Amino acid sequence: MLKHKGGCHCGAIRYEAEGESITHALCHCVDCRRQSGAPMVGWTMYPESAVKITKGSPNEYKSSEHGRRQFCSNCGTGLFYSNAKTLPGIIDIQSATYDDPDAIPARIHIQVADRISWMERAHELPAFDRFPPPG
Repeated sequence: MLKHKGGCHCGAIRYEAEGESITHALCHCVDCRRQSGAPMVGWTMYPESAVKITKGSPNEYKSSEHGRRQFCSNCGTGLFYSNAKTLPGIIDIQSATYDDPDAIPARIHIQVADRISWMERAHELPAFDRFPPPG
């Protein structure tokens, strides 16, 4: 059975997701942006039964009436999202926290009504392997 492993930045929390993800979405909602400090957040969706925490214990933040976000209290890495009303039995994993984030390609953009306007064309910006040359 296929297993995807990952964890937080400091290593205090580790997890495994077993099987195929339901989807991998890039979320542009205001809540995800503010919680992460990033212009969008990648989420892979799994049945709750497919995800197991193998090390540590994440803290939970009630981000909305039904939304729950879990994170490492030591380094602050966001890890999981659940919403028992909107997505019963489902857990989302922040896809950048996988040991191999390339293993599950993104499939869709969601909450684009909230997207920062310059993100629509971000792929057209100049790109550098590391940093741009000085000057």
